[in-house]
Amino acid sequence: MIPDAAHPVVPMLAKAVAEVPEPDSVPGGLSYEPKWDGFRGIVYARYLDADQPGGATDAGGETDSGGATQPGAPHGGTGRRPLEIEIGSRGSKTLTRYFPELVASLAELLPGPCVLDGEIVVRTGEPGRERLDWEALGARIHPAESRVATLSVETPALFVAFDLLALGDRELVDAPFDERRALLVETVGGGDGTGPLHVSRTTDDVDLARRWLAEFEGAGLDGVVAKPLDAPYSPGKRTMLKIKHHRTADVVVLGYRVHKSGAGVGSLLLGLYDADGELRNVGGASAFSDARRLELVAELEPLVAHDADGGVSHAETERSRFSSGKDVSYVPLRPERVVEVRYDQMEGSRFRHTVQFARWRPDRDARSCGFDQLEVPAAYDLGDVLG
Repeated sequence: MIPDAAHPVVPMLAKAVAEVPEPDSVPGGLSYEPKWDGFRGIVYARYLDADQPGGATDAGGETDSGGATQPGAPHGGTGRRPLEIEIGSRGSKTLTRYFPELVASLAELLPGPCVLDGEIVVRTGEPGRERLDWEALGARIHPAESRVATLSVETPALFVAFDLLALGDRELVDAPFDERRALLVETVGGGDGTGPLHVSRTTDDVDLARRWLAEFEGAGLDGVVAKPLDAPYSPGKRTMLKIKHHRTADVVVLGYRVHKSGAGVGSLLLGLYDADGELRNVGGASAFSDARRLELVAELEPLVAHDADGGVSHAETERSRFSSGKDVSYVPLRPERVVEVRYDQMEGSRFRHTVQFARWRPDRDARSCGFDQLEVPAAYDLGDVLG
């Protein structure tokens, strides 16, 4: 059965590996591509009149010798049957209403019914110095229709396609990736790097993939993905391999949030000193075991701040659109304890993802933990990645 918005496909996932693997490490070889830092999106394109009698083949689809309906007119053709576009998320929730400009562009640019797997991203910066903008992308998920309309003009999104799951009435999930990839390029085209629809570039050169891992971070991407050329599309399974950056930093513990169970430390709030000597919140570390959560309470007790009456002080972090309705309270600590954490990349002045606790650093003075210790990737133009 061809997947659609009513019967969504579960996206294929990736397993983390430490380094870019050699192509012969997997039977049949590997294809490498950039890892886009955006929202995973499954695009379902079908004819608007597909539910009408005869709608699956009338006035725009041609039938090949095998009986499969092929897309109608080519890109930008006239007399095309209108397409209906739905966009599903990794969790099969709809993203359609949040990206009206992308829906309109895909309806115009796609040549006919198909199902695409890819990433929704937002680009920012002047030509020649463009990069992905995660914050602007996150702001696109807004409940107010008027705000959605405004943002669709101010920060329009792009769709980077990296797999083709159906074309016409032909389901492709059982086809090997190299066949799906060839059909994707034939169907969507490479484009010139400036429009709203792109096909992710690929290579079979492992040395080039390693350069991408080092260079493309400067354009806001977050790694490289390796895909077995012979593998079918495996919904929900970690068939792909993802390679991300591995870094460490020494940061100051600002406080902790109590675990949702009410017992122990749920997460540590972390900070770094900026050039002006101000301690700034840069993110958090979590994923502690039950036993470790309780141990942390005891370890951090001497640093807990108290109010004038001797009670434990409480504070709140700033709310965002993602924390609406959530408990943002935390227990402040005197900024004296230093911890080494593992992280992949930064987004502005904060860790892009939740970091991993590595070890305490009792030998470090908290005031010595500044932003200057962080690796800053060289800028790389997003246009060169898309182009």
